[in-house]
Amino acid sequence: MSANTFLNRELSWLEFNRRVLEEALDPTVPLLERVKFLAIFSSNLDEFFMVRVATLKRRIHAGEPTSGPDELTAAETLAAVSARVHQLVDEQHRSFLQEIQPLLAAEGVVLLRPKDLSGDQERFLEEYFRRTVLPVVTPLAVDPGHPFPYLGNRSLCLVASIRPSAPSALPQSSLAVIHIPSQVLPRFVPLPDPYGRHVFVLLEDVIRLQLPTLYTGYDILSTHAIRVTRDADIQMRGRPVDLLTSVEESLRGRRLGTAVRLQHDADLPPEILATLLEELELQPEDLYENEGFTAFSDLLQLYSALDVPRLKDHVQPPHPVPAFDNASDMWSAIRSRDVLVHHPYQTFDAVTRFVREAAVDPKVLAIKMTLYRVSPASPIAHALHTAVENGKEVAVLVELQARFDEEANIRWARALEEVGAHVVYGLVGFKTHCKACLVVRQDTDGIRRYCHLATGNYNVRTGAIYSDLGLFTSRDSFGEDLTELFNLLTGYTRPHGFNHLLLAPTNLRDELLERIRREASRARAGRPSRIIAKMNSLVDRKLIEELYTAGQAGVQIDLIVRGICCLRPEVPGLSDNIRVISIVDRYLEHARIFFFENAGSPEYLLASADWMPRNLDRRVEIAFPVLDPALQAQVREILNIQLADTVKARRLLGDGSSVRVRTDGRPPLRSQENLWEVSGPGGIFG
Repeated sequence: MSANTFLNRELSWLEFNRRVLEEALDPTVPLLERVKFLAIFSSNLDEFFMVRVATLKRRIHAGEPTSGPDELTAAETLAAVSARVHQLVDEQHRSFLQEIQPLLAAEGVVLLRPKDLSGDQERFLEEYFRRTVLPVVTPLAVDPGHPFPYLGNRSLCLVASIRPSAPSALPQSSLAVIHIPSQVLPRFVPLPDPYGRHVFVLLEDVIRLQLPTLYTGYDILSTHAIRVTRDADIQMRGRPVDLLTSVEESLRGRRLGTAVRLQHDADLPPEILATLLEELELQPEDLYENEGFTAFSDLLQLYSALDVPRLKDHVQPPHPVPAFDNASDMWSAIRSRDVLVHHPYQTFDAVTRFVREAAVDPKVLAIKMTLYRVSPASPIAHALHTAVENGKEVAVLVELQARFDEEANIRWARALEEVGAHVVYGLVGFKTHCKACLVVRQDTDGIRRYCHLATGNYNVRTGAIYSDLGLFTSRDSFGEDLTELFNLLTGYTRPHGFNHLLLAPTNLRDELLERIRREASRARAGRPSRIIAKMNSLVDRKLIEELYTAGQAGVQIDLIVRGICCLRPEVPGLSDNIRVISIVDRYLEHARIFFFENAGSPEYLLASADWMPRNLDRRVEIAFPVLDPALQAQVREILNIQLADTVKARRLLGDGSSVRVRTDGRPPLRSQENLWEVSGPGGIFG
């Protein structure tokens, strides 16, 4: 197929992030949730620059050919990315300054700038600076005796032009650079307010007011905020002898990554800007002007600091899992039947409890588990620690290369090793992204294996905000599969073949291709055919081409793709039968669900993998079936509800843009709200 049958990966991701920004612009979204979406949009862009833009720049430097199915060169893609990001960032600034900030002020949430401060407020901040900020901040100078300082990744800084107040032996003119310590001090400094409002001043403005204290004997000519983004993609060279040590060394190198973006105040003097471009080795297209505010990702601090329920989403406490809530122990509940749990609508405590009970149950002999993203205070990792102390056989695969969670994973790997757990780091050259836990227990009728397989991470924090599915089962066939899987991951054992699991990088793509072809064959024969696939990203060229072929054969295909989608839907003659929607709402859509009609014998697969080359070729991933008919009905209802969303769903068009879903007279349906409701008593999971 020709290149114009595919959408560009990077531009498609930017369209997803535009949807995040759209939530911030939506007046029907609670005001502080709009603030949060501004922060998420900015944080997403940070990571995009640190990884994807940095990769494009490396490819241009190396003269690499095209890499995506659309066949744009890296230089063409980078130019298009730069133009689109500038548009989106301009829209972000306009919405904050012209709409959201005035609305916050009307609700009693006030952000004051230096010109707005009263004398009492200035005195309060002077004392705050003296007691709290001054011991932390480090003033730097730039002149022939002071080289230009290193500007850390995503570090907010003030750059000031200064000169002596009177003739002296001091340098006659200089730049000053002050790192804003917002990683250890609040970015939004609260001020006392006699009217009961929530009044804040930016930390950089507190420092800006006290620059004469930091640079005694100098006049401050101008002061401006800047922020550098650097390449943060870990690049390990060669075949590591010790993976843990290699990752630690790469993490140190990450801090020194090449600059890829400079955000700066719009009125930054040209001579200072020229100096920054030279020192950071950046081009004009790498510059992004700020209108009065820098580092929107810090707005999450403001969101967390404000306890104003009327300005936030209504609370949705997770529902209990009926199968476990009414059972004396988890083991008897899982023995009686398979259990499907839908997070965060149902409590993630079910997963934590599974590992905790295994850790202290005297009948449990062994626990084997994969950990991809581990929170710093992980109760699951703590439970594994307890299990070792209680004499259990514990084997844990800790993925050290989970991007931006490497340090927490390394700490837990060392902690578990120190108490005697068998800790491995996976297969060299592959990330282990599958999510599985195997508990071996001595039941009264013999040894039984209890399994948990999931689409999402064993992480309590993300378990509360990511939408994922997890399956508990004690079926022997699944126990055999997980035993084979862990033997593969911890040793050199080659699997003899799985009963149920599909495994990347060995056969997952081929099995998916075969199922798509099977649906096409059914359609050509006039038999029932249908594909519904829900995932985070769709990039893999072979799978996209097979979807095009199946659609042309008459298969009705519905795709729920939250993020990147390189497939062009609803293009006459190419993809008439393929519809793609994306849902962005309060929870991050993270589950992977694949449904195949199979001529009336439907097949439901859950998976850890997206349909991307990295997942299918360079990661250890699993897909697994839902076998219980009652649970299959639950999964189908989840898909039906999401496909019926008319509030937060957007329909992808063939040109890569997205539009609101037509209601066609239907009442509004917000799928995440509906899923929370039906996950309670009397609902589909009841």
